[in-house]
Amino acid sequence: MREKGPRKRPTPAGYLDSSNQAGAPARSKASVAGRVHPRQLAFSLPHAESLSRDNFLEGPANAAGLALIDSWPEWPNRIMCLTGPEGSGKSHLAAIWAEEAGARSTTANALSAPTVPGALATGALVVEDLKAGDFDERALFHLMNLAREDGAYVLFTGREAPAALEVELRDLRSRLRTIPVISLAPPDDQLFRGLIVKFCADRQLTVDETVVSYLATRLERSSAAARRAVERLDSEALRLGRPVTRALAAELLRDT
Repeated sequence: MREKGPRKRPTPAGYLDSSNQAGAPARSKASVAGRVHPRQLAFSLPHAESLSRDNFLEGPANAAGLALIDSWPEWPNRIMCLTGPEGSGKSHLAAIWAEEAGARSTTANALSAPTVPGALATGALVVEDLKAGDFDERALFHLMNLAREDGAYVLFTGREAPAALEVELRDLRSRLRTIPVISLAPPDDQLFRGLIVKFCADRQLTVDETVVSYLATRLERSSAAARRAVERLDSEALRLGRPVTRALAAELLRDT
């Protein structure tokens, strides 16, 4: 966890500190005294979000989805679909299932007919982001037929139910209508606050309850909005050399 106060990261991985460059001339006492903080150039670095079961936050909004994952392999159908808005936890649940089932993962738009047999090689497959007009219909039809023949499990994720997708292949349309759907809802207040804390922890940010409460009552009630807000807070705190406080959060939200 990060301590309050200006934070520093190693120069190669985080940001450049122009006050500590090799060969820089020595500063006079007056110039050092007049400097509040070294000038820092912040870079946006990728932060791995933990997608393990231990880091999944449960709540009424995602209870049905978690129950589906926990019930495997006793699914009502070998091909299932998780739907919900952006950031509702679809990918996290799919990652938990993939770990449990030994499933491979791909995106719907990456599927092609020649790659289908290999994708199903382990007998379990996650197909993320199924959306209209963004997949090869014949490849998807082949996938569903081969999965049924081999007794393989497939978990789709997307923002809308497969039956609602407009497709040209009549047989594929019929197949999509048979896929049972589990819907995830936007987070309730308790879950939303927990998500803010989790995203801060993923970035090793230390925040107090005043920051969490401020964000929770002013952001759009979605996981995606919480993730973006925490990302901006982290970047701005690094750039300014300031801790993440309610005042900093207020400044950022005021500027949006």
